[in-house]
Amino acid sequence: MARVQIKGLRKTFGQASVLHGIDLDVASGEFMVFVGPSGCGKTTTLRMIAGLESPSAGEIWIDGARADRLPPADRGVAMVFQNYALYPHMSAADNMGFALKVAGAERARIREAVGQAADILHIGHLLDRLPAQLSGGERQRVAIGRAIVRKPKVFLFDEPLSNLDASLRTQMRLELSRLHEALGTTMVYVTHDQTEAMTLGQRVALFENGSVVQQGPPLALYQKPLNTFAAAFLGSPTMNLLPIAPAPGTGSQTGSGLDPTACAGLCARHGTPEKVSTLGIRPEALQLRPAHTTALTVCVERLEHLGDSVLLHCTMPGIQSMVSVRVTALAELPQARSEVSLFVDEMDCHWFDQAGRRIRPAWEAGSP
Repeated sequence: MARVQIKGLRKTFGQASVLHGIDLDVASGEFMVFVGPSGCGKTTTLRMIAGLESPSAGEIWIDGARADRLPPADRGVAMVFQNYALYPHMSAADNMGFALKVAGAERARIREAVGQAADILHIGHLLDRLPAQLSGGERQRVAIGRAIVRKPKVFLFDEPLSNLDASLRTQMRLELSRLHEALGTTMVYVTHDQTEAMTLGQRVALFENGSVVQQGPPLALYQKPLNTFAAAFLGSPTMNLLPIAPAPGTGSQTGSGLDPTACAGLCARHGTPEKVSTLGIRPEALQLRPAHTTALTVCVERLEHLGDSVLLHCTMPGIQSMVSVRVTALAELPQARSEVSLFVDEMDCHWFDQAGRRIRPAWEAGSP
């Protein structure tokens, strides 16, 4: 196990700056996930930890030693790639033991290390097969086994499940969690898939345009997003972000959005309309039946049946984007093109200012 520290990491390619001062601290034995849209800098950060890219500025420390000045082989890391990167002419066993063979290890040691990794991954019966004779999930297990035999201080995963179908991804997520529990090794995992981030990571670092906009336990990011980007990125379907139109006579620029008088009860504890610019509501927080809260009127455009739940895709006057509502499949469902009233508890609302930053609600006063 090893602690990974990233201090002021920057990267430029020519005139283009792709990382703008990344600061991260991955605890020893932790499973940390880097998540974000394509091109946000997460894979570049991972490759710099591995030594496949050089920082333009900043420092990388692994297990208390300055690592960004060391060659990749001396950093104590092993990387699992998206495309498996297996040698097609070698058996699974030879692929897994190749790094030890290059290092001059004895055959008995290589055999033992490969056997131990195969037992962990339940692929002992596949060791004599070539990569072309393996399924995608089996190839990925071989690639992970190749990393295990090196006994690294840190495992690095670069979107390892993106080439697998949905059922295999679910299975491999469970196996990766089990692998981390069994090995206890520090793992840094890159993905653009929020489901992987939420289910695998003990902590998550959310990247946007070369910066980390928020980091912490997955549920903390989901329940208390620091800005509208974090609110919109995590969650499927995404959080409803409803712009609130400035109140007449405030001197602010007018525009389409939710009439502040329509949600006066919700806005009352969060200052003036100039302060509250956007109301955020998760689809599962909206209810079709009255509670003890303010109603929002929408028109149901389409129903999407997902088995255990149903998504209602709705329109609302003054709001350009669709409003999503998740209800149980057992609920009494409205008809398409019908008008319904939605209810939300104030405790389930998220508030953002004109810069998109989260406004801390009154009931959080005094909480950590």
